[in-house]
Amino acid sequence: MKITKKEVEHVAKLARLELSDQAKDVFTDQLSNILTYVEQLNELDTKDVPPTSHVLDMSNVMRDDVPQESLSQERALANAPDKAAGHYRVPKIIE
Repeated sequence: MKITKKEVEHVAKLARLELSDQAKDVFTDQLSNILTYVEQLNELDTKDVPPTSHVLDMSNVMRDDVPQESLSQERALANAPDKAAGHYRVPKIIE
């Protein structure tokens, strides 16, 4: 499937991107190549292939939760560059 430069300009406008003419040409070629490849993939018979979320079998390796004592407030704040009343002080960013 061929993507036109006009379609790239439309998508760039929707995304509020300003593209140079050279970038538009590059994206036109790249998107056309991607869609051509997807068309090739659509030609494959995947009727008997179960859907997967990942191409490899993966299992999550997690350790068991073991309750233990957490850091004390003093230890957690030990390396804080600025602290007050038992809390981290950070610069105000909201007026």
